[in-house]
Amino acid sequence: MNDKDILEMQHKIDCGIRLAQQRLVERSRLFKATLVVARGGKVVELSPDEL
Repeated sequence: MNDKDILEMQHKIDCGIRLAQQRLVERSRLFKATLVVARGGKVVELSPDEL
């Protein structure tokens, strides 16, 4: 793999992660569930609307 291929692969991975995060928030809203995230070095529970 050359540098261009590596950058392209990293871009695809980043896009996939963003899409997974969006779907997780949408699913949490649908089921009225909270999300557990790390914020400021602490683990906190948030509603999807707080993100």
